[in-house]
Amino acid sequence: MKVAEIRALSSDEIKARLEDTRDEYFRLRFRIHTGQLSDHAALGHTRRTIARLATVLRERQLAAGLQGETND
Repeated sequence: MKVAEIRALSSDEIKARLEDTRDEYFRLRFRIHTGQLSDHAALGHTRRTIARLATVLRERQLAAGLQGETND
């Protein structure tokens, strides 16, 4: 998932996708340890997607906090 696609989502959608992606990452890690996963690159892709989702969510949280401070 690209950053532009993530930015187009609402914060609630990002939180839901983040939770789903973390679950997927857990399942991939489990499959690697049991020897069932042949595509080890999927682990890295999923980890980077988690980072992108968390980054955009954090940017929005910081932006909302800064807006609250300037209005006071």
